Amino acid sequence: METEKRMELVHVIVEEVRPLLQGSESKKLVDYGSGSGLVSLELTDLVDSILLVDSSKQALQDAKDKIEARGITNCEVLYSDFTEDMPELKADIVLVSLVLLHIPDTTLILQKLFSILPNDGQLIIVDFDKNEKVSHPKIHSGFTHEELKNILTEVGFTSSTCKTFYHGKQLFANQDASMFIATSRK
Repeated sequence: METEKRMELVHVIVEEVRPLLQGSESKKLVDYGSGSGLVSLELTDLVDSILLVDSSKQALQDAKDKIEARGITNCEVLYSDFTEDMPELKADIVLVSLVLLHIPDTTLILQKLFSILPNDGQLIIVDFDKNEKVSHPKIHSGFTHEELKNILTEVGFTSSTCKTFYHGKQLFANQDASMFIATSRK
């Protein structure tokens, strides 16, 4: 659902991610859990190519429609859930925006994403800071920076930075919340 509030959040995320992609004109980016491409379709001018990966056929069809309508030539979509089936695929940069909280086994998905990156490849995660007010059987209640950095190190990423960059009202499961961006190198 592309509500005004959601689009505002997308804009905030895009503004935070764009500077990280400077100098990436020759690189391939995978947007894992891309949905309809709200974030990554705003980044097509910064990279050589983008592969939108999602486990929702409807979201990917919406993404295809947007790609076609905007005449974007460096984007493709892939229907896949890496936790179940890992395609042969390589990328220089992986973006995971507001997706990690939906995946029960954080370590497993980060291992899968690690495997598609080359040495010095970059992982960019945008997600919610840990929020004690959020309790839902299907999602994590966000992540502490320490907890996430520990998992990233365990998986094999060398340097990880993590910072909170946005606070909003009723942002996460109708609770006030903050978002962080974490960048890691393989």
